[in-house]
Amino acid sequence: MALSLGIRHILTHPYLSHVPSVSHSGPGRRASFTRCSVVHEPFRKARPSSSSEKNQFPGKPEADVVIIGSGIGGLCSAGLLAKYHQDVLVLESHDVPGGAAHSFDIKGYKFESGPSLFSGFQSRGSQANPLAQVLDALDESIPCALYSSWKLYIPEGEFISQIGPEFYEDLENYVGLEAVHDWKKLLDVILPMSAAAMALPPLSIRGDWGVLSTAAARYGPSLLKSFIQMGPNVALRAAKLLNPFSEVIDSLEIKNPFVRNWVDLLSFLLAGVKSDGILSAEMVYMLAEWYKPGCLLEYPVHGSGAVVDALVRGMQKFGGRIALNSHVKSILVKNGRATGVELSSGQIVQAKKAVVSNASMWDTLNMLPMDAVPISYRKQIKKMPQCNSFMHLHLGFDAQAVPEDLGIHHIVVNDWSRGVDAEQNVVLISIPSVLSKDLAPSGKHLLHAYTPGTEPFSLWEGLDRRSAEYKKLKAERSEVLWRAVERALGSGFSREKCQVAMVGTPLTHQRFLRRNRGTFGPAIQAGKASFLGHSTPIPHLFCCGDSTFPGIGVPAVAASGAIVANTLVSVSLHHELLDAIGI
Repeated sequence: MALSLGIRHILTHPYLSHVPSVSHSGPGRRASFTRCSVVHEPFRKARPSSSSEKNQFPGKPEADVVIIGSGIGGLCSAGLLAKYHQDVLVLESHDVPGGAAHSFDIKGYKFESGPSLFSGFQSRGSQANPLAQVLDALDESIPCALYSSWKLYIPEGEFISQIGPEFYEDLENYVGLEAVHDWKKLLDVILPMSAAAMALPPLSIRGDWGVLSTAAARYGPSLLKSFIQMGPNVALRAAKLLNPFSEVIDSLEIKNPFVRNWVDLLSFLLAGVKSDGILSAEMVYMLAEWYKPGCLLEYPVHGSGAVVDALVRGMQKFGGRIALNSHVKSILVKNGRATGVELSSGQIVQAKKAVVSNASMWDTLNMLPMDAVPISYRKQIKKMPQCNSFMHLHLGFDAQAVPEDLGIHHIVVNDWSRGVDAEQNVVLISIPSVLSKDLAPSGKHLLHAYTPGTEPFSLWEGLDRRSAEYKKLKAERSEVLWRAVERALGSGFSREKCQVAMVGTPLTHQRFLRRNRGTFGPAIQAGKASFLGHSTPIPHLFCCGDSTFPGIGVPAVAASGAIVANTLVSVSLHHELLDAIGI
C-alpha cells in the first residue's frame, strides 16, 4: 500500500506550490434495536478514555500545531508531532477521543462505534501496518487476542471461513474447484506484487519535495530490487498498482462468480467502492496481509478503545495535549493563512505553525470563511462523490442464550446479484466480548451490527428525530440488522430479552460523529478521480483522515496523519525518526 502513498501523490497534487515554508524547531502505527427494555441512540453518554478531564482546557490556548478532531488520523498526526518536539493541541468536539473509532459505556457494556476488524498491530519494520509504525514511533504497544476466521452467511451456504491458505478448503467445500483455481491464479500474482506495494514504508512519506530524500532515495534501491525479483510479467502488473484492481482481475481472466463477488466485497469493506474503484495497491496489500501463510487477525484486548488510548497516551507522553468538549466553530484565516481556530464557546486558539483538520473535507470547508477559499477548491469539494451512510445496531444480552463457540465476526450477504453496495443487502456483525470479556458484564455479550456504508442519507434527510415518522422508519430500516443477528446468534436469542438495545441511523452518524450527511467517506473511483492531498490552497492549513490520500480505513487514515506530521518538520528530523524505529 505504501507505494500508493508515494511520489505520484507529490507530483500530481494540485496545491503543492502552496505548501508553506514552515520553520522547523526541535533538536538536531480495519472492517441497535427498537423493542427492548432500554432504547437509546448510540454514541452518547460516553466517558473519556484518556486522562484528560472533562471540560478542562489543558494549558495555554495556543500551540505550534492545532489539530481539529481526535480520529485515528488526527491522533497519529498529533503523536508524531509531539515526538518531533512540536507543541501540539488536539481539539475534540465529543466528550471522548477517537472519532469514528471511539468507544462508549452503557450499563457496563463498552460498545464500539466503528472499526473492529484489525490486523498488523504486532508488525514492525519497513513493511509494517502504518498504524503499527506510528505506535512503534511512540513506543506504545497494544495487547491483542489472535484469531483466524469469521463466519459467512452467503447464498452459497453458511460456514466458518479461514484466512490464509486454509481458504482454499472453504472454496473447494462450499463453492467448487473453479473457484479454487481462480483464487490460486489471483494469489499467485498478488503475493509477489505485494513486495512492491509494501516497498515504501508509510512513515517515510511526506507531502513536500523532501519525499525524494525520505522515501525515494532511502528506499528506491529496495523498490527496484523487488521489481526485478518478481519477474517481468508480475512487474508489469505491479507497475499498475495505482490503477483499479478490477484491471488485475480482468487481466487474469478470473471468471468464477464467487471469487469476483468476494473480491468486490473485500474491496467495498476496505474502501467503500468495489474492485473497479479501489486502488490495486490497497487490495494487493490487504490480500497479501490476510491470505499469506501464517497470517492472523488481531483484536485489541479491552476493545478498539485501547487503540485510541494508546495513541492518546503516546501523544501525551511527549507533551501533546488534548481538549475534549472543545467544538471548533471556525478556522481563522488572517492575511491569507490559517492562524488558529475559534471554539463554539468563543475561545480563540492560536496556531503558530499550522492548523490540521481531521474533519471530513465537507465539514472542513464549512469551518472556513467564504472569502478565504478559492472558488475552484470549493467546487472541487462540493462535487466530490460521497459514500452512503450506516444503520447501526448495538446490543447487550445474556451469553447463555447463544452458542458457546460463537465467533467474533459474522458477514451476511443476502443476494450477490444485487451487488455488495446495494442497500439492505450486506450486514457485518462484531461480538468483541467473545475475545475480550471485560467489555461486557459477567455472563453477558455485546454486539455491534451495521450496514457497511450502504444506507442512503436521502431517506432520512429533514426528519425530526423525535417524530413518529422517524421512529417508524428506524424500526423498518433496522429490521435487516435484526434478522442478520438472529441468524448469527441462533434460536436461543430473543430480541425482547436484550438488556441494552440501540438503533443508530444516518442522522445518528451525522450528529454524534459530526460527519457530513453521515457519510462513510469519499466515493473515489481509482482511475477516474483522486483523493485530495494533505495541503490546501490556504497556507498553513492541512488535512488528514479519510477525505485525504490514501483514503478510507484504519491503515489509510493512520498513514494520512503521519504524512501531515512529517510534512511539518524538517527532512533531517524525519530521517532521525526513521532511523530510531529501524526502517
